[in-house]
Order: sequence, then C-alpha cells, then structure tokens
Amino acid sequence: MQTTKPIWKRNLYVLSIAVFIAGIAFSEIMPFLPLYVDTLGHFTHQELNFWSGLIFSSVFVVSAIVSPWWGKLADKKGRKLMTLRAALGMAIVLGCMGLVTNVWQLLALRFTQGFFAGFVSNANVLITTETPKENSGQALGTMASAFTAGNLLGPFIGGSLVSIFSYRVTFFITGLLLFIAFLLSLFFVHEEGFKPITSKKLANSKGVINSLTSPAMIFGLLLTTLIIQAANNSINPIVSLYVRQLMHNQGNVVFTSGVVAALPGIATFLAASRFGALGDRIGTHKIIIGGFIGASILFFLTAFVTQVWQLGILRFLIGFTDACLFPQVQTMLTKNTPVAVTGRIFSWNQSAMYLGNIVGPMLGSTISGLFNYNMVFIVTSGIVLFNLLIFKLNVLRNLQ
Repeated sequence: MQTTKPIWKRNLYVLSIAVFIAGIAFSEIMPFLPLYVDTLGHFTHQELNFWSGLIFSSVFVVSAIVSPWWGKLADKKGRKLMTLRAALGMAIVLGCMGLVTNVWQLLALRFTQGFFAGFVSNANVLITTETPKENSGQALGTMASAFTAGNLLGPFIGGSLVSIFSYRVTFFITGLLLFIAFLLSLFFVHEEGFKPITSKKLANSKGVINSLTSPAMIFGLLLTTLIIQAANNSINPIVSLYVRQLMHNQGNVVFTSGVVAALPGIATFLAASRFGALGDRIGTHKIIIGGFIGASILFFLTAFVTQVWQLGILRFLIGFTDACLFPQVQTMLTKNTPVAVTGRIFSWNQSAMYLGNIVGPMLGSTISGLFNYNMVFIVTSGIVLFNLLIFKLNVLRNLQ
C-alpha cells in the first residue's frame, strides 16, 4: 500500500524548485547589470565603475539592516508568509527595473530589492522548522544544491535572453520567474504546527539570546558565516584578472574566466546534499572542520599555480569545501536553536552573510592593489584558518 509523502518532504521538493528558479532570477541579471547602467546615462569610465559598484552592493547593505526585522515577523506571523512576501515583492521590483529611465531610479529599486530580500533564507527557515532535526542536514544541503544550480544557470540564461530580446525584457522575464516561485510557495507549500510568539520574553533580541542554550556557540556560528562569505567573496573581483595573467592575455580570456568562475558552484551542487546527509550521521561539526582545513590548503595552493588548468582544478575542489561550510553552519544553527526563534536566528545569519558579501570584495580588491593577485589567495587562506580557530573556540567548546 502506497503511503502519502510526509508534508516536510513535499515542502522540500516544492521549495527546492522555487529556490532553483530564484537562483536563476537573481544571477541572470548580474552579468549585464553594469552594461544596463551604461545605457542609463553618459558616464566616464570612473563614473560607470562607481555606479556599478554602488548599485551592486546596495542590495546587501539594506538586506543586512532589515533582515533581523523580517526574522522577527517570521517568528510572529509565520515563515510561509515571509516567503510569499519576499517572492512577490522582488517579482514586482525586478520587473520594474525594466522600466527605469535613469540610474537614480535603478538605485532606488535596488535598495527596495534589498528591503524585500529574504526569499531563500525564509524558505530555508520553513524547511528547518518543518523537517525532523535528524534530517535537517540533508534537507538544507538539498536546498543549497538547488539554489547553486540556479545560480550556475542564471548567467547563461540571462546572456541568452539579452541576446534574443533586450535588457529591459530580461528584467520583465526575471520578475515573472520570481512570480512563479511565489505561486509555487502559495499553493503547494504547507506550514504545519506553527506557533506564533506570544511570550513577551521573546519579543526582543535580549529575550531571544536568553532562550538559547549556548549563546556563545550561536554567535560563533554567525561570525563563522560572516568570515566564510568574506573569504569566498574576496576572490571574486580578481578571478578573471588572475585568469588573464595566467593566460598572458592570449586566447579567449572571457570564456575561460566564466568556466573557472562556474566550477566551484558545480562542485557545491554535486556535494552539498551528500555532505549534509553525512553530517547528520557523523556530526555536522566534523564536516565543517574538514571544510576549513580543505579550503585553507586549496586557497594557499592557488597562489602558486602557473597554468589556468591548475587554477580550474583547485577552484573546482574549492566547491566541495564550500559545500562543507555555509549549508552545514545553517544545519548547526537549526539543531541548536529553539523552534520559536529560528526565524530571527536565521535572519541574523543572513545579515552576517550580507556583511561578508560587502567586506569580501573590498578586501580582495585592496590586497590585490597593494600587493598582487597571488597574495589575495594567501591572505584568504589565513582568514580561513582564523575562522577554524574561532569555530573551535566559540562553537566546539559549547557543543552539547
């Protein structure tokens, strides 16, 4: 006799598809965003770089500020409602980006996008609160794989859409994709057993902290998230430049850079759910430690490559260490956080991630400017080792 699939498994299936679509939507506009900015005015090279950087980072700045507020609402009103809020809000905002006539309007919409951000993080919170804790590692790994797969496909789809249609039509299509994610979440995701916060003790951050069994461990994990994101994103601004240096500016540098940039995501997609399931069996903290050790070695070796194929292999292997880190930190947060405050803890983690997204590229650009590209990888290796030390002192020591 066939049994009905548990609600949490159905939610995982539907939300994996939704975050896959969202991953495509978020990443398909990134390759041409500076080019779109260039169509909105007559800019010098310096002005174009300034506006492109500001428009790119504005989303992260606003999201880092408002995420804790949305997390508090998620614990009060429900995680599904916050997922719907984010999907619909961003569908409208990204669609409207195709209508702007000047760079100020685009900047305002990017700020608004940051205000509504949080679809993937809220989907993760819903999954963590509905999934049995013994399966949470595999569930979050599956979500990470789905989002990574969408992120990988997005730039290719976005480039194709721009070639076939235009920048503006591509924004309309992106808004439509997020509206599809909204409809999937609205009609096919079910939140069971949600109990809104009524206790005044949990109404503020102090109450949330007091409800934690090991506050030091949770804040250690939040710091770990920030440093993971900073380390990974410190590399992003210089990867294509490093490829050009290794190729001596010969051959198809742009295509090769795209392939090298995509390789970590492919490995993360292949490995995240498997490492999550392994962590459920042997201990998530062991997977994270392995990720730190592997990443520090691989980043250090990357500083000494002499051929682009060597860089490609090491970047692919870095993707496996990525699968050991951010999704598994989320799993540890899930397993060590009371259900009633999961939304806020995950929103704090989201803010830490956004701060890492801001700090990382600035760090990489500064180091490469002061020294060289090789030094960026050496410093990043040191940052990862520092993160391992923080993890051991603030997390493992408080692990129950």
